[in-house]
Amino acid sequence: MSLSLPRVTTVVTDIEGTTTPIAFVKDTLFPYARARIPAFLAAHAGEPVVAGICTAAAVLGGVEASDLGAISAVFLGWMDADAKVQPLKDIQGLIWRDGYARGELHGEVFPDAAICLRAWSARGMRLAVYSSGSVLAQKLLFGTTRFGDLAALFGDFFDTGTGPKRAADSYLKIAAALRARPENIVFLSDIAEELDAAAAAGMAAVQVVRPGEGTIAGGRHPAVGSFGDIVVGQAA
Repeated sequence: MSLSLPRVTTVVTDIEGTTTPIAFVKDTLFPYARARIPAFLAAHAGEPVVAGICTAAAVLGGVEASDLGAISAVFLGWMDADAKVQPLKDIQGLIWRDGYARGELHGEVFPDAAICLRAWSARGMRLAVYSSGSVLAQKLLFGTTRFGDLAALFGDFFDTGTGPKRAADSYLKIAAALRARPENIVFLSDIAEELDAAAAAGMAAVQVVRPGEGTIAGGRHPAVGSFGDIVVGQAA
């Protein structure tokens, strides 16, 4: 059964569990970064961008900025805690960039998401991403899929530098950045609490409940099992 959203002109989507299998993030991306953090810091700590990330991590982690072993431990501890901290997101993004460039990583996207994103873009819908992963990580994932470069379909990318994903103010900031009225935006996510925040900001909120992803339907928002169930704007 399709869900019609005729007022929507802009689609903002989450990634993990929404466009992309959770297993790709948990079982491929995270272990890849984790195994390479110490060696990456040793090889690149003298570069300005990496040095800045290390300094930020040292301040937050309460360690010396010159102690790469301690900074590595801070990063690994944050990964264990699934902490949403910017220095970790930044260093992961740089490590993944190397992995994608070497052909060791390729972005994974559900087929229905790829098909619908292309179709919506072709119809003139504005597309954006809002994910806890860094903007760099988002672009790398969507830019290297077996469906081609999907990153080019998105006009805007937002991460938690915009604000927490469970805070309504974050979605108001996104609407302002997109120069769109909240009621003309739909946010797609598997997490009910994120959808609560988007709805509180005045956006349409749709929960994506995919078989095999372990998503629990919250019952507070319309739910779909596929992007193909969503009709945005005026039907073609």
